[in-house]
Amino acid sequence: MIFARRSAIYLILVALATLFIGPFGWLIITALKSSSELTAYPVHWLPASWQFGNFSRALNFIPFLGYARNSLIIATIYSVLITISSAWAGFGFARLTAPGKKVLFGVLLSTMMMPAMITLIPTYIIFAKLGMIDTYWPWVLWGLAGAPYLIFLFRQFFSNMPQELEEAAIVDGCGYGRIFWRIFLPQSWPVLATSMVLSFSWSWGDYIAPSLLLSTDRTTLAVAVATQYTNPANDTPVNEVIAAGSVLYIIPVLVLFLILQRGFVSGVATSGLK
Repeated sequence: MIFARRSAIYLILVALATLFIGPFGWLIITALKSSSELTAYPVHWLPASWQFGNFSRALNFIPFLGYARNSLIIATIYSVLITISSAWAGFGFARLTAPGKKVLFGVLLSTMMMPAMITLIPTYIIFAKLGMIDTYWPWVLWGLAGAPYLIFLFRQFFSNMPQELEEAAIVDGCGYGRIFWRIFLPQSWPVLATSMVLSFSWSWGDYIAPSLLLSTDRTTLAVAVATQYTNPANDTPVNEVIAAGSVLYIIPVLVLFLILQRGFVSGVATSGLK
């Protein structure tokens, strides 16, 4: 009975894994096809000859590494700053007392229901008036502002830590700043890993903000892959090269997740426990 139950669970997990991995696998197969096979009918499920040259074409068709550098700079700045600022805010909500703290926390959580598109035009106007268009400063300010979801994760994690740690540090003469940096933050690596993975993927995959705030030379890889793989003769997309570029574009996020996956899973699991 136990063996049958475990077998059923494994079959369900394999089916779900196949469902989620399927689109990425199809993207890789598409990247290895020729242009004629992409438009063939009936559909060629596998390429007749593997076109590995599509990946080199994707690297050389546009300044791929230059755009990747821009994306890496922006995503790193944003993820590091928003992780630190969200951790600090979450620590305040979890361990400090102040009038109206619960109301303020509720207001913070309510902003998670606000679509980002609502603030797009006001944000652009503000940054334009401040002279920050075509610079990295918008992502610095966004990072310093924190993210409601990440603040919630840190708040839940810090709320679960023993009160004795904080009390012992206060007896030894530590202020809340030192308590945060010396005690709470070093022990929060699961949530730090979760925050880094989520915020890095948010910034790396963002299309709207870079296309709105950055020029063509300083734009990110997401915008370049989506817009610049076109045939100069007739301005039509080169689909097999787009697929190859998309595969290369996904690799950094996958590498980061594989490095931090244990902390990511642990952070998501433990932040909701009381």
